[in-house]
Amino acid sequence: MMSKRGQGLSLNVIIIAVLALIVLVVLVFIFTGRIGLFDKGVGEQGQAELVQMRIQYGDCHPTLTAEKTFTTALSQAQSPEAKETATSDFEAEISDCKANTLADDCSAAGCTWK
Repeated sequence: MMSKRGQGLSLNVIIIAVLALIVLVVLVFIFTGRIGLFDKGVGEQGQAELVQMRIQYGDCHPTLTAEKTFTTALSQAQSPEAKETATSDFEAEISDCKANTLADDCSAAGCTWK
């Protein structure tokens, strides 16, 4: 005579596993969205730094490309030293542009007038 022994999972274990899977998927969606917000916040910090730097501008100031390079370097900086380097490099560029008091000199230096 053949004996039938059930060696499957009980219904309770299956239900708990499905609920755990649903919770895991929801957590992934939550954290994925939060990481996107974090990246956005880091970009906004670079914009805030740029706005603070623009206060130093005179009639002759760095180009939009130079500003974009600065914000990119600032957002990619992993250490405070790297952020300081990006900031000091951009401040040097601002100083180089401010030294030009004529529109023609400004353009020749690779800067933008007003």
